[in-house]
Amino acid sequence: MIRKFDPADMDTVLDIWLEASVLAHDFVEQDFWHRQLQPMREIYIPASDTFVYQVAGQVVGFYALYEESLAAIFVAPNYQGRGIGKVLLSHAKTMREKLSLCVYKENQKSYRFYLSQGFTVIGEQQDKHTGHPEFLMSN
Repeated sequence: MIRKFDPADMDTVLDIWLEASVLAHDFVEQDFWHRQLQPMREIYIPASDTFVYQVAGQVVGFYALYEESLAAIFVAPNYQGRGIGKVLLSHAKTMREKLSLCVYKENQKSYRFYLSQGFTVIGEQQDKHTGHPEFLMSN
């Protein structure tokens, strides 16, 4: 089930974000992700339209939209591979006519996922926070 984010979900959402970020981005120092927890809590999640995915009442994934950008989409690692990411992305597509996103070039798993879901590369850039190259994609 997908529902609108509630502030009571914050700790769970941040736990999912941190665990999945460290796992998916092993090419970025773990400390970077830990330093981003406070900005995620205080700036990014509150500024976004965020939705959570629940299994048996437990939040196991989420996505965040900021304007026309898919700012985040994460599934708890022990729930990955079950189609939850596809369901979340499909829901996000219903919320905006057009979506753009950035994905690290080194994150080939996520890059292939977005390609499989109808996104195409429209540009390349360096992430201003990590310096790693990333693809700019749109559907």
